[in-house]
Amino acid sequence: MDTEPFAATGWQGQALSCADCAQMGRPSTRCELAKACVHDRYARRIDRFFAWNPALAKEFLTHPYFEVRAVAAKHVEVFYLPRMIDDPDATVRWSVAQRLPQRQLLMLRQDPDREVRIQVARRLHVEQLHQMMGDGDYGVRLIVAQRIEPQWLVRMLHDEDREVRRVVAARVGSALLGAMVKDEDAAVRTVVAQRLAPAQLVALCHDPDWRVRYSVAERIDAAHLGLLADDEDEAVRTLARQRSGLTGTTMT
Repeated sequence: MDTEPFAATGWQGQALSCADCAQMGRPSTRCELAKACVHDRYARRIDRFFAWNPALAKEFLTHPYFEVRAVAAKHVEVFYLPRMIDDPDATVRWSVAQRLPQRQLLMLRQDPDREVRIQVARRLHVEQLHQMMGDGDYGVRLIVAQRIEPQWLVRMLHDEDREVRRVVAARVGSALLGAMVKDEDAAVRTVVAQRLAPAQLVALCHDPDWRVRYSVAERIDAAHLGLLADDEDEAVRTLARQRSGLTGTTMT
């Protein structure tokens, strides 16, 4: 028998037996001890049981074991899912959020668990995401910044998390990009330097971080390369001089 290397143990730690299982009295039920059993504590076996018997999932939506409820939510017809939105276990609500229709998915935008809200942010229609831009968790805001329509990113230019701001800098429209040249994080400013129009890069020629100045040297208009030809960083100086067609001399 193809079984996982774990004993058939119930979710409360008891040994399992087919002899006292109610499912055995249902001739249409397909199950197998230690492989596909709704009473097992091992989620894979519970999942296999519902994969073999999807019509039974609706009977277990209030089961006391959260894994049974979470797996049942993967297999039950979608119109049963709204009743599980307030389930006390976050794993169950996460499973529900994977399949809820959009109208009901809105109800989980303020779920107390970050993983549930992240799942909501991944699935929600982009026109509904603006209400999640101020979420208290950076992971949620990161997904929002990656998916939301660029015109809404103006409200995230000064997000407290640098990774969120990096995504914003990579996606925000050119008209707003200049507002990020003084961002406190060099990684964010580097993204800005990689996207600004060459004529606008003068504002970053004296940035305190060499990586930002190097990105500037790669793209700035040739007429302004003199601002970087004597840069304190060798890599920046070398690039600026190479682009200017000069070697070893000082530009004035």
